[in-house]
Amino acid sequence: MNDQLQSLGRDLDRHWIKLTTIAWVVITIFYVWQRWAAIHWLSLGDTDDNMRLMQVRALLDGQGWYDLRNYRLNPPQGFNIHWSRIVDLPIAGLILLLRPFVGVAEAEKLACGIAPLLPLGVVLVALGATVRRLVAPLAWPLAIVFMLSSTNALLMFMPDRIDHHGWQLAMLSVTVAGLCDPKQARGGALVGLASATSLAIGLEMLPYCVMAGAIIALRWVWDADDRARLMSYALTLGGGCAAGYVVFASEANRVMRCDALTPIWLSVFVAAGAGLALLALLSPADRKVRLVLAAIVGGAIAGAFATLFPQCLSRPEQVSDELYYSWLSNVREAKPIYRHPFRTGFPLAALPVMGIIGAGIATWRARGTARLVGWACVSLFASFSAAMLLWQVRAGPAAQMMAIPGVTALAALLLPWLLAQRSIFVRVFAGAAVFALISGSFASLMLRTLPIDQPAPYVQRVNRATGRCLTVPALEPLNQMPRTTIFTFVDLGPRLITLTHHDAIAGPYHRNGEAILDVHHAFKGSPEQARAIMLKHGATLMLVCPNMAESTVYRDKAPGGFYDRLAHGETFDWLTPLPLPKGSPLRLFRIKGGQR
Repeated sequence: MNDQLQSLGRDLDRHWIKLTTIAWVVITIFYVWQRWAAIHWLSLGDTDDNMRLMQVRALLDGQGWYDLRNYRLNPPQGFNIHWSRIVDLPIAGLILLLRPFVGVAEAEKLACGIAPLLPLGVVLVALGATVRRLVAPLAWPLAIVFMLSSTNALLMFMPDRIDHHGWQLAMLSVTVAGLCDPKQARGGALVGLASATSLAIGLEMLPYCVMAGAIIALRWVWDADDRARLMSYALTLGGGCAAGYVVFASEANRVMRCDALTPIWLSVFVAAGAGLALLALLSPADRKVRLVLAAIVGGAIAGAFATLFPQCLSRPEQVSDELYYSWLSNVREAKPIYRHPFRTGFPLAALPVMGIIGAGIATWRARGTARLVGWACVSLFASFSAAMLLWQVRAGPAAQMMAIPGVTALAALLLPWLLAQRSIFVRVFAGAAVFALISGSFASLMLRTLPIDQPAPYVQRVNRATGRCLTVPALEPLNQMPRTTIFTFVDLGPRLITLTHHDAIAGPYHRNGEAILDVHHAFKGSPEQARAIMLKHGATLMLVCPNMAESTVYRDKAPGGFYDRLAHGETFDWLTPLPLPKGSPLRLFRIKGGQR
């Protein structure tokens, strides 16, 4: 029996990548099956997912590789977006592969369902590599289980979540695996390439990339023999960012802006790569000298950045004060965790906290072993990721994913004790309790049973209205009308142009700031001002969704304004109500004087 177990253990260790891949295939099939209804109805619930599909459609329809302007919002000039084509590629590839067999519409649905699960495979392999090195060779199945039990992190890989967050999380998981890699050159290259890819996708993970570079530099400061890791990281970071800029930077990103991999950030990371490469070449024997040199290089880059690009020291979006206070400051995911309801923050933070505890215990237990440095890196990254929640709650998925090595270590520590229990009931119930605790699942279980911070009926009504107005059955009837420009809410614009042939005015993107303010001014201002703005944009129809989240801003924060008066039943001689199917959550009006 022992020989069979040992043989099984050797097979699990030897074939762990193959087995992880098989597990990922099974997981992919399961989630596609489970969410088939959402895939069928193209339930792209986030505005970014809709805009991503529109970007892919434009590429497949022949729009230039470096032209990321969307001409369906704010026509005829459209607006530029700060994204890149990297995330478009797997979606476009799946559409091209599938459409000869199922047609364009079905190929799009299937691509949107499958594409988000591709980076999950990268995550599972990277997390498996990390825990195999730090916990135990057979710990990788535990990492898969805990990843699948996460809440916010796993949502980034669900069908129809086609925005770039899943791929950036995948690069973050590769980064941590590289930090723990005992092979210096390979580990440094993994961190550098993963960071460069993430930065070419978008700057959301910039703080994590900086943290990874700082950890590698500190490793070199502590141990000069780690110079190969520093050198390979420096070369791949600088070279990877340069390649990413050349291949993927759009025409609009080849100017001095602060919100993407533009010449500003390219120069920063190429300079950082050059400076770190110089440090690796010098590698003085004295640790204090290495620390001083690292501080000089870091200070020089930071000082040059502040001197040459002072505009990037404030808001990287470079929006006006009015747009910031009217829109950007109200984006929920950009607020810190303590400004969210307890029902939102508690389950989000439970797993990261357990991950920090687990990583801290594992680091302490690794004293005097070769795993100490790796665990120190994981502990630093897990703590940093959790601390980012105090800045913006959108850091939640990264914080949860970075907790996986720590909770895996806790599970590996407690598993022998559980298996040693003689009673099967003790093993089952104690195992379930331990899993609920270290996975953070206890937080969600508590909220289900305790009347804590229950959503108010008002919030439930808003969420229900928002969900209904974004569906295919709600918007598809608009395709029966001749194509035109429809004036509607900012958050409804991307979904409108995705599901219908009509154009809209704005989407929630900072480079579309002037159009966003026009929509705000129209709905918050006087009826006369609203009509003038709508006619300025060439709109012939106006579409609203009563009780949608955005509508509450216009109604509650601008009493007496155009939308508030419309919501209270007032009519206007320049607006003619148009019929929609019975039960439609939308209201449609023809604008008098609008030009088709």
